[in-house]
Amino acid sequence: MTATTLPECIELETASHPSHSLIWLHGLGADGNDFVPVIPELELPSTVALCCIFPHAPLQAVTCNGGYVMRAWYDILSLSPNERRIDVAGLQASCAAVEALIDREVARGIPDSRIILAGFSQGGAVAYSVAFGRTAPLAGVIALSTYIPSPELLTCLDQHTHLPVFVAHGDEDAVVSPVMGQAARQRLLDAGLKPEWRTYPMGHQVCRPELRDLGRWIAGLVST
Repeated sequence: MTATTLPECIELETASHPSHSLIWLHGLGADGNDFVPVIPELELPSTVALCCIFPHAPLQAVTCNGGYVMRAWYDILSLSPNERRIDVAGLQASCAAVEALIDREVARGIPDSRIILAGFSQGGAVAYSVAFGRTAPLAGVIALSTYIPSPELLTCLDQHTHLPVFVAHGDEDAVVSPVMGQAARQRLLDAGLKPEWRTYPMGHQVCRPELRDLGRWIAGLVST
């Protein structure tokens, strides 16, 4: 994946003439289809018109999984319950690909300020990196069961203290420890942000109460 490559995507609209775009990044080993069924579960009001974009990560060998080739936003070199060692160059390449998607939305008439960036697990790690590594603020960030993979890439974090952020984690998550999710939240708090933080009695997944809460958050964000 190069800096100018536009990822393949699945797209759908929740209503005609979308006012906002929602770019949703899947987790390790999944693909863009993973969160398409989630959209109805958000129970969005009919007045919320979103263009929902679900890109596919590139296929690549993942070191921590024995070199098995799968869809991944970056290689994970090693992992422990509370930390990851990653390929930062691969993360930067995926950030550039997401930026290309954002640029396309801007060219289609949806400005940065109306683009919501969401991600689950590894996709959420990319979402954090993109949103807080760019100068122009987005409409909001959704970080589900995830972590900040490379704090040094958050070069614009202090510039986005008013950016709405929804952070959620399962308190029984054995894949991405809740400690990692809490550490990401604390970094945002330390920078002056006020992320909405929610936990749910679940593992490394999403659940219906979480999606309903997220739907209400998105509806409030779009209506402001």
